[in-house]
Amino acid sequence: MSSALYQSIELLSREKGIEPGIVVGAVEEAIALATRKFYKTQENMRGELNKETGEITAYVFKTVVADDEQVEDPVNQITLEEANALAPGVEVGSEIRMYKDTSPLGRIAAQLAKQVIFQKVREAERDTVFQEYAHREKEVLNATVKRIEGQDVIFDLGKAEARCPKREQSRLESFTVGERVRVVLLKVDRAAKGPQVIVSRAAPELVQNLFQSEVPEIYDNTVVIRAIAREAGERTKIAVMSRDKDVDPVGACVGMKGMRVQSIIRELRGEKIDIIEFSEEITTFAEKALQPAKVSRVSITDLGEKQLEVIVDDTQLSLAIGKKGQNVRLAAKLLGWKIDIKSEEEKRQEVEQQMQAMSGGPTTPIEQVTELGESIIQKLVAAGITTVEGLADMTPEQLEEIPGIGEKTLERISVAVRHYFGHFEEGEDGAPVEESASSEAEEGAAMEEGSAETAGEAESAESASEPELESAAEAGTEDLVAGEGHTATAGQSEEHEHESGSKDEAAE
Repeated sequence: MSSALYQSIELLSREKGIEPGIVVGAVEEAIALATRKFYKTQENMRGELNKETGEITAYVFKTVVADDEQVEDPVNQITLEEANALAPGVEVGSEIRMYKDTSPLGRIAAQLAKQVIFQKVREAERDTVFQEYAHREKEVLNATVKRIEGQDVIFDLGKAEARCPKREQSRLESFTVGERVRVVLLKVDRAAKGPQVIVSRAAPELVQNLFQSEVPEIYDNTVVIRAIAREAGERTKIAVMSRDKDVDPVGACVGMKGMRVQSIIRELRGEKIDIIEFSEEITTFAEKALQPAKVSRVSITDLGEKQLEVIVDDTQLSLAIGKKGQNVRLAAKLLGWKIDIKSEEEKRQEVEQQMQAMSGGPTTPIEQVTELGESIIQKLVAAGITTVEGLADMTPEQLEEIPGIGEKTLERISVAVRHYFGHFEEGEDGAPVEESASSEAEEGAAMEEGSAETAGEAESAESASEPELESAAEAGTEDLVAGEGHTATAGQSEEHEHESGSKDEAAE
């Protein structure tokens, strides 16, 4: 029959979840340490517990050597001759015990033994916890809320306590002491104070476990979960596929009238769940992953870097991106690809720019059109119009859609652009052609000073239209008319001059 002391040790072992032998070893080591400290010796000492009687003894053990020449440590070694005197029949290399009296041990020695026992038990408990949970990462466990420490929640797992930090909690959840929930075991930290178990309510594995519990087709592997992307408290996207062509994977997860998925949503405190059918074709999978937005087309831009370009209608762009980019972020996480979303208008402008760059067409900054004014230029730049060529290609209807552009502003833009291109338009001789009346007068004055025209130019001047002559007469530049009509080379006849003069009189 076991002693009362040993029965107490067994009871303690069951409470702490450790082996009784560990506690017995701790007691024996504590007695040996207390005895050695009491006798103030450095000799090797051990303790021994008798399970039947409960008696604890301590003894010094020494190694037997042949003679004095082989003694290297007099404290822990003894010669064969001295050992035979104490215990006849011993051999070289064996150990001889010399028991110490433990009755004189007082309160201080007992306190020391108590501390040693508690320390050993705590170390054994930590090792037990680590061995119990270290290999169970990503496993879903049932836990009870034990207490709340600040923003962290402490759960009772049965054999150990687990901590759930704020970052691993859903923003929709609040806990009360004693509530039973399911948690995901993230990791076990073997810290200085002992192994610390970290659990999560935000891990995707929790959603996977809930679907396995609620959907029999997933439990028996008829329907397989291929990917999960989750933002706890906001939205979860889950991709499923069926191994049986007669089983609809999405319908199996939703259930009759949504009963299956609704029970999971209640467990997650109202978190939204999108169930998507998995596809091996990445472009098709991307279209489904971006639901509820309707995608126009998907193309692979970089296969090595796993980059996709998704084009959507202008009205679907905000829906495809989602609130704060959540929809496209979850879709990218679900696919494992980078997604670049563009509207039809953005893609059209990009193609136009690429074509213009390939054709080598000129591009002039819109700031060079000084007639527009700074306020109009700022409005055009804000609308994405940064070049004069782009402004010229736009229709009046498109310009009126820009905020702050009215009829008067539209007319001003039209005049400014026309003047700009007219100023830089080049004639056959390479000289800029200017449209003002003053430029014509300057041309006539220059010709009058000595710029002689060829015979063909004189004839063309004679056949000048009446509006040109009238404008010249109004300006009072009779010399200009004479220069244009009568300046000729030496080979021209007087008859030609007379005809020109009569034409001028008739014109006047």
